[in-house]
Amino acid sequence: MPMPSSLLRQLSGYGLTTAHILYRLPDHPVFLQSYLWQDYDLAPDFPELHKFLDFWKRELDGPLHSVRVAHRGLIGPAECRIAAAEFSLN
Repeated sequence: MPMPSSLLRQLSGYGLTTAHILYRLPDHPVFLQSYLWQDYDLAPDFPELHKFLDFWKRELDGPLHSVRVAHRGLIGPAECRIAAAEFSLN
């Protein structure tokens, strides 16, 4: 099944999620390396991020040190204001 477009995902409640991942180098565990991951995800459970982190733990050698997450819903309710007056010019 193809992935829905980013607009459809946003309309379904997804927002842009960025994770700053620090992990230890396999050969030199005293050193930390940085990785940025970004995708559309659902807050507060972040199923896409958890799927990626599960893949990381299962398939990659660098053990995770920490993960910082930022999330922003890009599409929100429209702002609406009521006009106080209406003027017409001839």
